[in-house]
Amino acid sequence: MSTDRSRPDLDDTTVEGLGKLSEALETIEQARGQLYGFHQHSGKADLLLQDAVALLREAGHTALADDLERDLVGRNVIADRWTFQIVEDYDAGYWSVFRAFDERARTELADGDRHVFEARMKQRERSAGHPAHEAGPALAD
Repeated sequence: MSTDRSRPDLDDTTVEGLGKLSEALETIEQARGQLYGFHQHSGKADLLLQDAVALLREAGHTALADDLERDLVGRNVIADRWTFQIVEDYDAGYWSVFRAFDERARTELADGDRHVFEARMKQRERSAGHPAHEAGPALAD
């Protein structure tokens, strides 16, 4: 069964609003990915720092190694937080709330359909009948 995901039953402003909300969520997903990258890079740097401390200590630079180990290894990256705590706070307090509102908007306004704005764009911009421009299984011609 093919359904027209471009949702001709919805007004243009609603579709545009859903599209902007979807775009905002996609941007949040990118930010979240960067936050996870920050988390992983910070963790890797701390492990590399521990290797540096061991090597400096082995080379006889005990005072520097001791200072690095005491003041930098395992240090909070922001007040009272390691990066995993920042990620957890972001996920629980912002990302999950954002996703829930996106799902609510799609459910209330478009029967749960995703990317209605893009489906309309595809219908508008494709060349009907061209072999590389098929409507696809969820877009009726």
